[in-house]
Amino acid sequence: MATLPSKPIADDVSLLVVLIDTNPFFWSTSSSSLNFHQFVSHVLVFLDLIVRLSQLNQIVVIATGHNTCDYIYDSSLDTDQVTGEGELPALYSFVLQRLEEFVDKDEKLGAKQEGLSEKRASSLLSGSLSMALCYIQRVFRSGPLHPQPRILCLQGSPDGSEQYVSIMNAIFSAQRSMVPIDCCYVGSHNSAFLQQASYITGGVYVKPQHLEGLYQYLATVFAVDLHSRSFLQLPRPAGVDFRASCFCHKTTIDMGYVCSVCLSIFCKHHDKCSTCGSVFGKAQLDAASDRKRKASES
Repeated sequence: MATLPSKPIADDVSLLVVLIDTNPFFWSTSSSSLNFHQFVSHVLVFLDLIVRLSQLNQIVVIATGHNTCDYIYDSSLDTDQVTGEGELPALYSFVLQRLEEFVDKDEKLGAKQEGLSEKRASSLLSGSLSMALCYIQRVFRSGPLHPQPRILCLQGSPDGSEQYVSIMNAIFSAQRSMVPIDCCYVGSHNSAFLQQASYITGGVYVKPQHLEGLYQYLATVFAVDLHSRSFLQLPRPAGVDFRASCFCHKTTIDMGYVCSVCLSIFCKHHDKCSTCGSVFGKAQLDAASDRKRKASES
């Protein structure tokens, strides 16, 4: 029996999946006035705001580390989030505890991979995006009604060119599922990957100029549900960096060579595609002549 297509519960009910960057390589070397503890405090107040805007709103928190990523909090599994008046919500202490446990686990994994950690300073964004999309697909299949999903990336680490393919696959998957990817980037330089993610999926990309007021940016831009966005003039980036990363050296390039079969990108000319095995140019003619010679000999 075919399942009935699911639809949103209401226009203003949201499922917000928040990806928090916990990469110690970024936070330990960041020159900004905002440290990791201050960053988390702004995010926790913002999460509490989302829950208080509507009792039907749902939030899911995923930590994006240097070596791994994991689910931190799921409001659908917690019915007692807020304590009495004058006390901090139970959400605060629970998320803080889970984040501390995750950071410790991520550091232990990094200690086992010291060589890799020295070469790569980016966080595992491709993994957390995939986890967010898997969770959203599970919500789509859970019943005929669901909140409107969206993903919010709170990122500071630089782009990892080695994750280009997997991140782009996640972006196109979100576009096909009509799930916008928002981004609040707190790093020193813009993220080309997240600029493309927001542009392709119809999300919002913001790079705060004053990190001391991070909560104001989160509350005024990213607390707005998808239905209300059509009535507001939200910030748009001045430009989007559409440069790709080559498949051979994992570096960002302005011009390159593209395989006509699998669309793999290379910074230099190759006789053979390392992805699908197709031969290019002169090598293709040589291979054809060899086949003809062998056929004539036989």
